[in-house]
Amino acid sequence: MTFDSYSVPVLEQDHLKQLAHQTATERSKKLDYDLAIVGGGIVGLTFACALKDSGLRVAVIEAKTDSAAVSRGQAYHINLMSSRIFEGIGVWEQMKSQANPIQEIQLSDANYPGVVQFLPEDLNATVLGYVADHAVVLEALRDFLRQCPNVTYLCPVEVVRVDYQASQVELELMQGERKSISAQLLVAADGARSPIRQQAGIRAEGWQYWQSCVVAYIQPEKPHHNIAYERFWESGPFAILPLPNNLCRIVWTAPKAEAKAILALDDQEFLTQLKQRYGDQMGELSLVGQRYLFPVHLMHSRVYTMPRLALIGDAAHCCHPVGGQGVNLGIRDAAALAQVLQVAAQKGEDLGLLTVLRQYDRWRFLENLMILGFTDVLDRLFSNSLFPLVILRRAGLWVLQSVQPVKVFALKLMTGLLGRSPELAKPKQVK
Repeated sequence: MTFDSYSVPVLEQDHLKQLAHQTATERSKKLDYDLAIVGGGIVGLTFACALKDSGLRVAVIEAKTDSAAVSRGQAYHINLMSSRIFEGIGVWEQMKSQANPIQEIQLSDANYPGVVQFLPEDLNATVLGYVADHAVVLEALRDFLRQCPNVTYLCPVEVVRVDYQASQVELELMQGERKSISAQLLVAADGARSPIRQQAGIRAEGWQYWQSCVVAYIQPEKPHHNIAYERFWESGPFAILPLPNNLCRIVWTAPKAEAKAILALDDQEFLTQLKQRYGDQMGELSLVGQRYLFPVHLMHSRVYTMPRLALIGDAAHCCHPVGGQGVNLGIRDAAALAQVLQVAAQKGEDLGLLTVLRQYDRWRFLENLMILGFTDVLDRLFSNSLFPLVILRRAGLWVLQSVQPVKVFALKLMTGLLGRSPELAKPKQVK
């Protein structure tokens, strides 16, 4: 005998819904956790913190020791959308006190005199974003996580086996000895080379760029005035990010062999060559700490979800560092998935079902793909000396500076304000 839902009396429909909710709840209680997150970096912890008041039992599994995770010596552009997400979670005040606001962004093409200036008033905002050290963001999230009674932080713990089953996923962990845990859903936040993604057989498209990035901290003689610079040279983009205490973080992109040679220079010769890129606007420069070399690549997973599994952050996508979009995309992933899962949990739905997870996939896939394409085109357009492209891009810079709607659109793209906003990022209504 078959029938459709429309033929069932209202009272009977309510009873079936209640029964389905009870079944999902009872099934969840038999598991160790509702969610298991592999990866305790910025994106994984943002996701866990966003679930503080969800009522869901969450496990965060991180393979690296605390000291190894914090010692990356990296800094990030935290765009407006990410700062709003952190504010919605409740972790932003601690981060903000140690972050530097961006009051102006200057975009230029090598030594060409035309400069595009982006200002907060272009968005009716007070700032255009922030710059913060990796350690500042990570420690704030970790401190907040200690206030989340529903989250268990397992570190250092390695995942040695994953078994996807019809009603749950089982993980075998190694922490001195082997143990197993079960959950409704596994969330992979384990980086660009994600073992979880690879073991699940999710294919990714992409390529290695011909470039690498040299990054370093610089102390200029004069104040940086909270200005961020993105200068495009034939060899690749060159970014200057303002940090607290008048420090600056430089991201110097160059062809791989050239980048290795730059890294190998002694400090004085490095500063001499850096000054040619940096300019004279901040006086003499001093090198602070070590220099690091990072490879550059683009990667996009064909799907972000499969039954019992969701990918977020670099496990799902990586982009060129031009524009500082990478970590911000992951933070939006985390907020979007948290919202989808909390709604599903309130309805009593199984969090690992593809019908639930595809809502997140549809939300983030195209938005991320647009940013990946934007950064790729931007790098290729500016990292060359072909005369027709030189004319085209300089005309484009003129349009950006002169046509306000175009400037506002580009600025919203850079600050994360285009696309669908997670509820966490929306201002709270005052009652």
